[in-house]
Amino acid sequence: MTDLVRMEGVDKRFPGVHALKAVDFDLRAGEVHALMGENGAGKSTLMKCLSGIYRPDGGRILIDGQEADLTGPKAAQELGIGIIHQELALMRDLNVAQNIWIGREPRRSFGRIDEAKLNADAAAIFESMNVRMDPRTPVSSLTVARQQMVEIAKALSFRSRVLIMDEPTAALTNSEIDELFTIIRRLRDEGVGIIYISHKMDEIRRISDRVTVMRDGAHVGTVEAADTPISEIITMMVGREIADESVAIPDLSAAETALEVRHLSRGRDLHDISFDLKQGEILGFAGLMGAGRTELARAIFGAEPPDAGEIVVHGRRVTIRSPRDAVRAGIGYLSEDRKHYGLALGLDVRANIALASMDRYRDRAWRIDERRLEGVAKDYIDTLNIRTPHDRQEVRLLSGGNQQKVVIAKWLLRDCDILMFDEPTRGIDVGAKAEIYRLLADLAARGKAIIVISSELPEVLRVSHRIAVMCEGRLTGILPGGASQEEIMALATQRERMTAQ
Repeated sequence: MTDLVRMEGVDKRFPGVHALKAVDFDLRAGEVHALMGENGAGKSTLMKCLSGIYRPDGGRILIDGQEADLTGPKAAQELGIGIIHQELALMRDLNVAQNIWIGREPRRSFGRIDEAKLNADAAAIFESMNVRMDPRTPVSSLTVARQQMVEIAKALSFRSRVLIMDEPTAALTNSEIDELFTIIRRLRDEGVGIIYISHKMDEIRRISDRVTVMRDGAHVGTVEAADTPISEIITMMVGREIADESVAIPDLSAAETALEVRHLSRGRDLHDISFDLKQGEILGFAGLMGAGRTELARAIFGAEPPDAGEIVVHGRRVTIRSPRDAVRAGIGYLSEDRKHYGLALGLDVRANIALASMDRYRDRAWRIDERRLEGVAKDYIDTLNIRTPHDRQEVRLLSGGNQQKVVIAKWLLRDCDILMFDEPTRGIDVGAKAEIYRLLADLAARGKAIIVISSELPEVLRVSHRIAVMCEGRLTGILPGGASQEEIMALATQRERMTAQ
């Protein structure tokens, strides 16, 4: 196959960071080439160099064998390079066709937009993708998966022969992933070269032809996907072997009950849910999309207060009508959307760690005691191994795994006894996942009561002492740690509650 793209010795530096170290990478026509590595490995920086967002400090980029001067994203688009970012960038108030052709609309006389041609051209692209979609549909009414199709269509409207996809399945269901993979394979068969960035190992085996691994800004190696064991790819990514160990299940029979939830209900989302959580326990919550797990966590935390039911903390009934009430009761919630609900991205690491505890770090004049705050922030940076140049680094510049650790540090500083982790490893690489798993086990060993909500069954099985399963807003059963995926799925598809264990 012909090389569509060849990157030779690409180097990039930022103040204090050598982000890319003479990286080599190539993409052939008609292949899916997976790009993997831990957060902070340099994947996104390399792709931003290819898509014209960054100018490399060294090396060269060849397109169809000719050295390219990628002065900006427009220059990359003109050479047939399209990028679909993990966080979609569509205009929700416009329709599908308007999003695809924004700024390039066909015009009629007197400069009026030719709506008929606009829609027809969009429809032609969807037909080439074998996707049924009305170009006049408002983007705001589309699911994330359908919005993903619009992003692909937009990239193809530039006649892209190189398509960069960054974590495209992060928010998709299994059936939506199948639909996306069908389109990817069709594009590959038509000669499009696709660079596929993902942390999900099962996807890499399903969709990619080759895999390139990066670590610490350098190219580690490129292998054939079909011939390389997953364990070898993981070792290449992290530079060490990661043991896939299940959690040791402690004897908690004599442990104090930290949290009791009794007959909790809320609208159509939650129906008569009751369970308990011991100190030192990790209770996993499993279920299919729409089961109500996040709604349950938000109800307990007061973000969406329940209509009925009781919450008991350490034997005392508490009234929780807001997150502030929950924090006062010793409950911390790590949202699945850490960037919107867990972090202040424009603030530094120190300030984010202190967000839930500012009242404790003020002097007599009600000013922030920066000296005390600096000390505790550095303690948590060391304890949790948060990789940051210093505590004044803006948190938006950290990798996903390190951002998650900052959120954890925030609730540990607040000294919450009960911690709810909602999708704690979403968008986090395999090495950072292992660190989060170890951290969860360590927190439980220190007596913290922990709820872990995850859509990944292997993750639930790996970390949980017990597993609560939900279906359509109901708790259908609680299984002991070590249960099988089949047992979990049986409860996840069952509407009536079974006896808890």
